Amino acid sequence: MNKLFRRNEFYVACTIMALGCIIQSVSGQFFTANNITDLARSIIVPGMLGLGTMMILISGNIDISFPALSMLSMFAVIKWFMTIQYQGPVVLGFILCAVLGAALGAINGILAAWLKLPTLIITLGTGSIFLGFMQGVLKSSVVSVLPPPIASLSKSFLFTVYNSKLDISSSLPVVFLFLPVAIIIMFFIMHYTILGRGIYALGGDPISCERAGFNVVKIRIFVFTFMGMISGVAGMTRVVLTGMVQPNTLIGYELTSIAAVVLGGVSLSGGKGTITGSLLGITLLTMISNSLILLGIPSYWSKFFTGIFIVAGIGITSFRTLQLKRRVNTIALED
Repeated sequence: MNKLFRRNEFYVACTIMALGCIIQSVSGQFFTANNITDLARSIIVPGMLGLGTMMILISGNIDISFPALSMLSMFAVIKWFMTIQYQGPVVLGFILCAVLGAALGAINGILAAWLKLPTLIITLGTGSIFLGFMQGVLKSSVVSVLPPPIASLSKSFLFTVYNSKLDISSSLPVVFLFLPVAIIIMFFIMHYTILGRGIYALGGDPISCERAGFNVVKIRIFVFTFMGMISGVAGMTRVVLTGMVQPNTLIGYELTSIAAVVLGGVSLSGGKGTITGSLLGITLLTMISNSLILLGIPSYWSKFFTGIFIVAGIGITSFRTLQLKRRVNTIALED
């Protein structure tokens, strides 16, 4: 129990349950099938981006270019499909977005390994380059008519639920399956591979990581490449969910993703974090964003409440870390 109480996941999970109960008591609609379905739909893209952000932060790096990378990947692929009037399998669109995103992410990783500058500065620059290329060279604009394979997928659902009381229906799209697949891949990498151990070691202490035999350069390039790949897929997923291409649709997601995973217990200094905690943090922030209307609170207050939860979560984490350091110092002095 003491170990459980020391974990961020416990407090975030309790907050989610408490918030859910409050919303249910006020609106009576939180635990309805259509609201749960809408929540699951809303978590798809933030969940995928949050998993990539988690890996980046655990490795001791930071990436704020992935929204621009994601938007560039999905717009470039959609524009090419429109140009050639593509009619083939829809999976090719996701593969191309993943490959293009991985290539752009690898640029971040190579620059980080070569220049050895803070990755915040590097990705700030590359993010501006990606966004400028999309807007200037590709002449980005809203695309409301998608290529037929993409349009067909946007109308494909796993199931649909109906709320007779409110006379509304909610559907869970097929692309929701990408999220559990991403979770499984991430879990396997971080828990069952030497690479995963190297990612944690790199975030804990790069010098010790290198002395232990890990290739620091390759690990750093991998985490940025993986972030680019999952961002590319998330970009195309966003297109499917919205049924249109909005070039600026993911602007601001970098701060939300970082805040969510940090709220879930991922350390900004690296070397610490779990998939469970990250997903709980993402779920909490998505709940705040989606469910304020059920409480009768205007949606523009979502950023205010999100900020409160972020500051509270980071404050609790910092306080607990400080307590742990004091215990360690006390034990060392006693010895």
